[in-house]
Amino acid sequence: MLFRCALPAILLTGAVAIAQQSASSQEEETLKIPLVVEKGVPLRLYLTQRFSKKPGAPVHAKIMDPVYVFDREVIAAGSEVLGTVSDLRPAPKWKRVQSILKGDFTPQQSADVRFTTLIMPDGKRLAVDTAPAASMLSIYREPRPKKNKDEPKRSENTAKHDNPDQNTGVLGLVKYQIKYQMDARINSATRDLGDIVRGPDRRELLEELAWSKLPYHPQWVRKGTRFDAELLTPLPLGTAEVTPDELRFLGTAVTGDDVVRARLVTELNSAQNKPGDTAEAILSEPLFSADRFLILPAGTHVTGRVTVSQPARYFHRGGKLRFAFQNVQVPREFAPSLVPPTKAPLRPLATLAGAEASGAAKLKVDNEGEVRATESKERLLAPAVAALIAMKSLDNDAGKEAHGGGDGNTTGRSLGGVSGFGWAGFAASQASPSVGTALGFYGLGWSVFKNVVARGGEVEFNRNALVDIRFGTRPSLDSPAKPYHPPSAEDNSADASTTN
Repeated sequence: MLFRCALPAILLTGAVAIAQQSASSQEEETLKIPLVVEKGVPLRLYLTQRFSKKPGAPVHAKIMDPVYVFDREVIAAGSEVLGTVSDLRPAPKWKRVQSILKGDFTPQQSADVRFTTLIMPDGKRLAVDTAPAASMLSIYREPRPKKNKDEPKRSENTAKHDNPDQNTGVLGLVKYQIKYQMDARINSATRDLGDIVRGPDRRELLEELAWSKLPYHPQWVRKGTRFDAELLTPLPLGTAEVTPDELRFLGTAVTGDDVVRARLVTELNSAQNKPGDTAEAILSEPLFSADRFLILPAGTHVTGRVTVSQPARYFHRGGKLRFAFQNVQVPREFAPSLVPPTKAPLRPLATLAGAEASGAAKLKVDNEGEVRATESKERLLAPAVAALIAMKSLDNDAGKEAHGGGDGNTTGRSLGGVSGFGWAGFAASQASPSVGTALGFYGLGWSVFKNVVARGGEVEFNRNALVDIRFGTRPSLDSPAKPYHPPSAEDNSADASTTN
């Protein structure tokens, strides 16, 4: 009788113990991975409004490219970032000499900006600390959506990120950005005037162009100017919970069609680097298989060597550079139980598929991964125009006095003065026709040297420059598993809010 009474209690206790053991087992199988943007990761920004080159001037920018940690986006593109001008640095001596030779006596300076506040899309403010960042040479413009009554068209960048089946890395993004890039140097003699007339912010651009022709003028950093601001301290943004089954292909080799976006850790230059020099990059986006399994998380290190290097030569023959990656190492801090310490790095062959230029020259990548610096043939228009102005400045016939004043040909010599020495040359040319002619031919000589005789552009990659890398082959994996779909930045907002 006593046994019959105790039996239900024994069974109930056993069931509770089994349930607790099962729940504990499930908890043990779930991995919690901290989502932390590590120190040194750059925030790729662009200015939403111009600022004056003065210490303490406020700076407002937006995130240009989303930031990924492990398998997901943690900082969305378009998030706002606030900062101030922290310091002014004098430009290199040769750049100052070039400005003086063109009639610009303004002390050339570069503004370093330090960003301190990150505003997420939901309005939450996070304190950040970035290293002082200098402006880059390229200008980013926000794409303006085209109006369509049936369905609004999306930009190429938006479409790429919205389609989870596309894993094309940064190649499409770089092509898209190149369309909207232009030289940010206001004093360039070959400035694209059509871009000023037809593009956005026409009034601001025309104002800066007019000021730049004066011997002394204020200096700004233009709207849309890009910055790469490296974090000085880690930025925690929540945690991710995944299971071993979801990460069963983590750290395996990759297929021949896999192209992923990465940022260079080492600076590379066709004029300085030699074959055999080290090239290192870090994946800035995760890489997934065709069936959406995580293969390489964001933060994976890839290392290789420079194989070809040729510096630029005279008559605008651009430099060449080629490098390949042989080693891939998955960070163990993401999933130490799935990446054993004894596991050797992967050794696929990875070559360049696309690249973002850091210097003034545009880059072209061929099918073998070789990068060449290229320049537009439109630069030859500048010497042609300078030659016409120089010939016009020679036309100093006395018979033109009725139209051009006592010395004749006021228009010709004025154009010659502007061509050779800016507005200072314009003023000097009014003293004598000979001065205008001399300055006109000086401008012609300088234009011919700069656009025809001078060295071509170098292949330059600054630290954190974006590249597309294409991996080699990997063996097929036949064992079935459940596909893993990474959450977006919006899915992580709750975890991020509790962590911060």
